[in-house]
Amino acid sequence: MSPRPTTPPNGRVPPRPSPSPLPPPSTSTSPLPPLLRFGVEEEFLLTGRRSRVTVPAAGEVVADAARTLGPRAQHEFLATQVEGCTRPVTTAAELRAELADTRDVLQSAADRADCRIVATGTAVLPSRHPLPVTPQDRYLRLADRIDGVADQVGAELCGCHVHLGDLTHRQALSLSARIRGWLPLFQAFCANSPFCEGIDRGNASNRPDRYARWPTFGPAPVLDEPGYRSALERLLADGVILDRRMLYWYARPSEHLPTLEVRIADSSADLDTVLLLAVLLRALAHTLLDPHVRARPRLLPDPVLRRAHRSAAVGGLDARLPDPLTGALRPVRRLLPELVEFTAGALRRTDELGLARDLTGGLLATGCGADRQRAALARHGHLSAVVDDLAERTAAR
Repeated sequence: MSPRPTTPPNGRVPPRPSPSPLPPPSTSTSPLPPLLRFGVEEEFLLTGRRSRVTVPAAGEVVADAARTLGPRAQHEFLATQVEGCTRPVTTAAELRAELADTRDVLQSAADRADCRIVATGTAVLPSRHPLPVTPQDRYLRLADRIDGVADQVGAELCGCHVHLGDLTHRQALSLSARIRGWLPLFQAFCANSPFCEGIDRGNASNRPDRYARWPTFGPAPVLDEPGYRSALERLLADGVILDRRMLYWYARPSEHLPTLEVRIADSSADLDTVLLLAVLLRALAHTLLDPHVRARPRLLPDPVLRRAHRSAAVGGLDARLPDPLTGALRPVRRLLPELVEFTAGALRRTDELGLARDLTGGLLATGCGADRQRAALARHGHLSAVVDDLAERTAAR
């Protein structure tokens, strides 16, 4: 994807840091790195039961859900959105249970507020404007800083973020550099925002185009620890970001957890897609951190990487993307099964190879979220049915 450039409030764009080379792999005699825990943050829209239009019920829903989830039920930038966070876990089975239970609690709270949670990257039906910013100090300051962006059509953006840990800051930055070339593939099979406020804009995922108006959105630069600190200090000093949490790179070291946070995916109604996203990201991390694995990804130039992200957003499963190992353009429907086999050793180590193969086969057979949204429209002929279908699949265990 090729985001539009964003000019900071003072009109100055900080110089782009020079890429650091990928660190060399360790020697083959090194021991296997420890298994990483993982967790997921899911953002949802709140829609009215009868109107199917987004409703500003987050205050009521989060307060209700927090009685069970505690701080894992969270507000988002807009009052029409909520976020549910899993605990960090070690197995796919535990993660599935966490995802299902978190969705159950949020949906029960939404039921009591006469609305539903809907997992999609952008609002399907036209929303009521102006969009209501969550009345918390940081969000109100953020709305002032990005004047005009908050209320753009399609500004209700919902993503699915995977945390990979436990990692040191240095390890998180190294892993961020190594996985860059694969992230368009994850973006493609998680594409789930073909409709944006009543319009099919021809993309499998419209969320990236909408998000491109925000500062720092896009592929993470390749940085070592000093380069990372320098880049953040410059962004803060120039007023591009308010704080360290305003880094919207596709992958970033978490500022409050010992993890790498991967922020590439649209929110997905289908729990299996979320599970596949997390399982394959962790398997890829294990593979790239394994000193015995000789295959190493190419460091794709930024223009090539941005075009790949744009192709993933437009085409979803039908896109053609650069092979991260060879650079040759390949169909997503070939690259995804090949990713499973590339990470097979890591998947065996966590007893997830069969699961990954099954989930991949199911996704390729039924289509990604964008395909399912368009299929729902074709079946029923109106977008309100798409919202209903999304809500039902979001609630399904």
